[in-house]
Amino acid sequence: DLYRKVFVFRNDPSNAYVVLRAKLEQPLQNFTVCLRSYTDLGRPYSLFSYATKGQDNEILLFKPKPSEYRFYVGGKSVTFRVPEGRGDWEHVCASWESATGIVGFWFNGKPWPRKGLQRGYVVGVEAAIMLGQEQDAFGGGFDVYNSFSGELADVYLWDVGLSPDKMRAAYQSLRLPPAVLAWKSLSYEVKGDVVVKARLRE
Repeated sequence: DLYRKVFVFRNDPSNAYVVLRAKLEQPLQNFTVCLRSYTDLGRPYSLFSYATKGQDNEILLFKPKPSEYRFYVGGKSVTFRVPEGRGDWEHVCASWESATGIVGFWFNGKPWPRKGLQRGYVVGVEAAIMLGQEQDAFGGGFDVYNSFSGELADVYLWDVGLSPDKMRAAYQSLRLPPAVLAWKSLSYEVKGDVVVKARLRE
């Protein structure tokens, strides 16, 4: 249970990452990923990387620059422009549904205009899931200049698209539905220089 705790990725650039273990029974036709990050990096970095043997960017939440998030499903991406951080925590949730290809993107509790991506695609289930690095191969192939440095918290993955109410609840750290990956019951393994610390501020 990592409630009120954070992963601190201390080095920049870094070869460290955190492996997450999810219990996925079937391929994903819908999903939502949420997390909170705190960093002063100006270069590109990866937040959440979900790779299968056939596709290294099966699900990827990537920040190419301070004013942009890039969200990948099945190797294709859409970009969301956001206000540049003012030295504060940023909370993002991205959801995707296969039937319509609709991507929902929420930034600090507010919905951005929805976009379309990979309609009819299905996300594979045998995955390597990690925080802090972008996989260019299954479980590896890192570029340290895409590594994350800073603090990460409140990481969740659901095998459904969350309702707007639940998206707002995730931002406010309220009660949430059971998740495939949940911050309050996370199965993880730290690889390299990552430290679990108490969260300093809300």
